[in-house]
Amino acid sequence: MRDQRLELDYRAGLPPKIDYGIGIVGCGSIINDASLPAYQRHNFNVAGCYDLNREAAEDTARRFKIPKVYDRLSDLLADPDVAIVEIAVHPWQQFEIAGQAIAVGKHLLCQKPLSDSYAQAVETVHLAREAGIKLAVNQQMRWDPAIRAVRDLIGKGWIGQPTEASIQVSLFSDLEGSWAAASSRFEVMLHSIHYLDSIRFLFGEPEWVTSRHTRHPLLDGVRGETKTITVLDYDSGLQVLSAVDLCNPGIDSFATFRFSGTEGVIRGTLGLGSYPQGEPDSIAWRSTRLYADTRFEAELEGAWFPHAFIGPIASLMRAIQEDGTPETDGADHLKTLDIVEAAYISAAGNRSVKPSEVG
Repeated sequence: MRDQRLELDYRAGLPPKIDYGIGIVGCGSIINDASLPAYQRHNFNVAGCYDLNREAAEDTARRFKIPKVYDRLSDLLADPDVAIVEIAVHPWQQFEIAGQAIAVGKHLLCQKPLSDSYAQAVETVHLAREAGIKLAVNQQMRWDPAIRAVRDLIGKGWIGQPTEASIQVSLFSDLEGSWAAASSRFEVMLHSIHYLDSIRFLFGEPEWVTSRHTRHPLLDGVRGETKTITVLDYDSGLQVLSAVDLCNPGIDSFATFRFSGTEGVIRGTLGLGSYPQGEPDSIAWRSTRLYADTRFEAELEGAWFPHAFIGPIASLMRAIQEDGTPETDGADHLKTLDIVEAAYISAAGNRSVKPSEVG
């Protein structure tokens, strides 16, 4: 067994032109802790920001040297310096704001889920398509260094035909008093949606979804599920497990992944332990592709947050320049929502569900 370090292609490809003016709607934690630090690293042009709480918008503008704070959403939408509207509000508020931005011809980067209503998500995608608007969804885990590296390794055949995979997360999430705690659909819709989207990114569309949900007894103030196990079955025989517990009160928190195939296995960790600072991912793999039972590893630059947040907006900018499709465009996001909705149907009915039953 020998160690070897390889250069992996997991970085987001920035488009040639990055000076599109970005208007921020909603100045909460995801914007301040992840999106804007990533944009600042790449000198993106953030033209202005707006929040119902003017003080919050002013704090964000001061922290990131944003030149404009708008009094009204309509002022942001009317600003000719804004080419892309980034919406970072609660899921149930996004539909109306997206509709207004589409109506005035602004391209969109929306948070996930696109809406807590599947019908509204479909309508938003339809409106954008009819208006010729580029709409991307911030499924940024696809640009997490480890996930990008896994995609590269699988694509190059290092593990042969994938046969089984898992993403397992157990950590403590302080939910008491948060807006998410009031949601009747919590863990899958707002958290595991990342893992399910990344699984789609790696392996495509599953044939069946089987999901079980429960709530940790220590989280009485949370309405929705906090512990979930979801299995995705593929026609090829591949089975993928997503297992998440958001109330681990101990000191053994972890976020791990394992992807195995006919010729090898990839395993590693996701740097989720110190949000919002972010920690490096780790990755190692064993393969029989070139050598008998040889172990490899790679050092990965960056972390899920904030570094991966450059991916969705860079892909959106490239799509605008080339009149193409963002990697996480709205239509693609609906396929992730199909799996999310199938997981809830499965848990409620104690049965396996085809994602095609949803859409």
